[in-house]
Amino acid sequence: MAAAPPCLAQAPPAPTYQVDPHWPKTLPNNWGIGQAAGVAVDRRDHVWVVHRPRTMTEDERGATLVPPRSECCVPAPSVIEFDPDGNVVQAWGGPGHHPSWPANEHGIYVDAADNVWVAGNGNSDHVLLKFTRDGWFLLQIGVTGETGGSNDTQRLGRPADVEVDLATDEVFVADGYQNRRVIVFNATTGAYLRHWGAYGRPPPADAPLPAYVAGQSPSASFANPVHCVRLARDGLVYVCDRGNDRIQVFRRDGTFVREILVATSTLGSGSVWDIDFLPDRAESVLLAADGSNNTVWLLAREAGEIIGRFGRSGRNAGEFHWVHNMAVDSRGNVFTTEVDTGKRAQRFRLVSQLPR
Repeated sequence: MAAAPPCLAQAPPAPTYQVDPHWPKTLPNNWGIGQAAGVAVDRRDHVWVVHRPRTMTEDERGATLVPPRSECCVPAPSVIEFDPDGNVVQAWGGPGHHPSWPANEHGIYVDAADNVWVAGNGNSDHVLLKFTRDGWFLLQIGVTGETGGSNDTQRLGRPADVEVDLATDEVFVADGYQNRRVIVFNATTGAYLRHWGAYGRPPPADAPLPAYVAGQSPSASFANPVHCVRLARDGLVYVCDRGNDRIQVFRRDGTFVREILVATSTLGSGSVWDIDFLPDRAESVLLAADGSNNTVWLLAREAGEIIGRFGRSGRNAGEFHWVHNMAVDSRGNVFTTEVDTGKRAQRFRLVSQLPR
């Protein structure tokens, strides 16, 4: 009698999303925002956005000119906290808030203890900053203006994004725009713990890399930028290797597990800009923001296959221009931010059921 074929895991159903054109509410205080670089959701399901005030054009900040050009607007502080309904709770940060405040704000993460982490990718932004929820400085990792390459254990290289594991008191850094690695520090003291490059190997020399070519063999090195790092509940670490159109998956100690290829015909800035998980028990769906194709890919996390997508290039609600970062709340709603001239945050409501 022939042996039964192996049982393949069934792909989860693709979640269904609908844009909420009324989120967020109009900003108070005549505020406007520049490039919306990062977004995070905290344990209260409050949404945190970090934007780049200095990217607002003279027309957009006309109220600040002397004499004023127009009624609107004034740049909002760099970090804005919204409640789930899109009302501003508080805002702080920006140029002058801290001596090492980044010249080009990038990623934001709020850990389970309400600490707010901010990264920057300006040419000299080689630091990661940790603040309290209301903006008081707690910790700096790295030195502004100093970098030492992808095997330096003390200095960073234009870090893109972070995630914190409070159970082990570790902060994982996607480092990033100049370096090509993941590096881990103690989240309280900033002490170096470990780092790794693609496939869990020590990063090679930081020599220029050839441009990505569709159909090429997988690169032995991360490309720039290493754009995100995310921790799943099962202990796996997911890393956005943006320029190589892939996600690499590791154990917390840096042991390589597998890679997931996404839209591999994408050239230029690559296809995997940020990722997050559907919040069902198994985190069965991996969501990947793609700022080149201006879509959010929906992948079966276990199989790594695309099961759906939402969004397209455009300026209307539900469309994107350079969708850069994303975050998912406890109910499965998705929040996105856009850079370049997109300069906005959007909410997409989950209108299907979470998998059981």
